[in-house]
Amino acid sequence: MAKHDPALSLLFHALADPTRRSILTRLAETPARVTDLAGPTGLRLPTVMRHLSVLEEAGLITTSKDGRIRTCAIVPEALDPVRTWLDEQRAIWEARLDRLDAFVMNVMKESEE
Repeated sequence: MAKHDPALSLLFHALADPTRRSILTRLAETPARVTDLAGPTGLRLPTVMRHLSVLEEAGLITTSKDGRIRTCAIVPEALDPVRTWLDEQRAIWEARLDRLDAFVMNVMKESEE
């Protein structure tokens, strides 16, 4: 079994929700105020704040407060562990598929003989 990485689990948990993914998509354009992020979701502000809390706990966003205005910004490099894990998985599966392809080609070659 692969090592359990709690940070990676937090990232996948944060990315599992479509609302949080849409918030990240919005923040990829430019930092935004919490009220601006809440508007398109149709969710109440406390619910959006919970989503932002999950994103912040995973390290995907940072928030800053200026008076009563809270602004959020994405932390793009926080996705690097996810990218690394996915690249590793892709390599494993490509190697397995290559071995399967070689096996099938060998079986087909032997059946032709």
